[in-house]
Amino acid sequence: MGHPVTVVGIGADGWDGLSRSACRALEDAEVLFGSARQLDLVPGDTERVPWPSPLVPALPGLFERYDGRRIGVLASGDPMFHGIGVTLVNLLGADRVRVIAHPSSVSLACARLGWALHEAPVVSLVTAPVAVLLPHLADGRRLLVLARDQHTPIAVVELLRDNGFRDTEITLLEQLGGPLETVVSGTADTWTRAPGDPLNVLALDCRRDAGSVRRTRTPGLPDDSFESDGQLTKQEVRALTVAALAPEPGELLWDVGGGSGSIAIEWMRTDPTCRAIGFERDEMRRSRITANASRLGVPGLDVRGAAPDALADAPTPDAIFLGGGVTAPGVFDSCWDALPVGGRMVVNAVTAESEALLLRWHAAHGGALRKFQIYRGSALGGFTAWRPQLPVAQWVVTKENMQ
Repeated sequence: MGHPVTVVGIGADGWDGLSRSACRALEDAEVLFGSARQLDLVPGDTERVPWPSPLVPALPGLFERYDGRRIGVLASGDPMFHGIGVTLVNLLGADRVRVIAHPSSVSLACARLGWALHEAPVVSLVTAPVAVLLPHLADGRRLLVLARDQHTPIAVVELLRDNGFRDTEITLLEQLGGPLETVVSGTADTWTRAPGDPLNVLALDCRRDAGSVRRTRTPGLPDDSFESDGQLTKQEVRALTVAALAPEPGELLWDVGGGSGSIAIEWMRTDPTCRAIGFERDEMRRSRITANASRLGVPGLDVRGAAPDALADAPTPDAIFLGGGVTAPGVFDSCWDALPVGGRMVVNAVTAESEALLLRWHAAHGGALRKFQIYRGSALGGFTAWRPQLPVAQWVVTKENMQ
């Protein structure tokens, strides 16, 4: 086994901002890996290897090529905060990586702003589309956003303007800690600054516009949040259904018969690490699900073809929602077989035929049955009348060993 790989965090202040131990580690290295910009910050004549592109697929071969030599790796700020340190630990193992941290960009940003770091959620747009910011927006909330490049601030401004947060106060912090550090503030509504430095962090003090729609993480978004051809689990039943599915961080949902994708989208919005796959036979609906997911801040929703065929190659789910295709041959059996012990299934039925199947499955597998009848108030002349929605029968079950 070769020498441990030493990963050193470095800031925009370069060599002068490093601790003595970090300097000694870099001086002791026989070869340095890093971006061209980072390598230029380090004095001396040590052999330097700029990162290839794409980076991650090339890493195993790169470390194999330099095996047996003392390798130093340069990272931006704290290597274990959305940094290369995490990638290398996953690749080489924690016992093969030594990390010397530097203050992260968000630590420096909070120091400049006077914000409490532990009270400011961080959203990374380094590799993610700007839409992932949407579920984090809330009136009065402070957020820190890690930028991909100099164009990220404009993309964030446009997202805020388009989604009812025009009064949000924005602070753009570039080249934090370095001699070219710049701090610029304004509001989303009035922002006119052209793209600047690619090394930047955004601080958002969110302000929702008066009268704009509140789209919180709590399941039960307004029905008109979704584009739909009518295949939509309505707001009240949707909230009850996601509650029955009981998502936990990191879990994977299969939304079978996705329709407009509302259940999968609401599931993913509950936590940034929640994942979902939507299965839908109709091509137009699949496109609509993808559009809804992006517009509501979960562009990572995986949309596939019809069940049961499309289920075969999908990763094992933690929970399954069967809302469409309840009566389609083979769909329930394929879903049930794929569900692991301890996994949850929720099935909604609105027709007599599908409700009869729920009763049969309940008799065979246990679980709980319930039925909802939602009424909504609407005008009737000069008065208000209660208009009933279609009743929905629901079966909720956890798969056990003997089932």
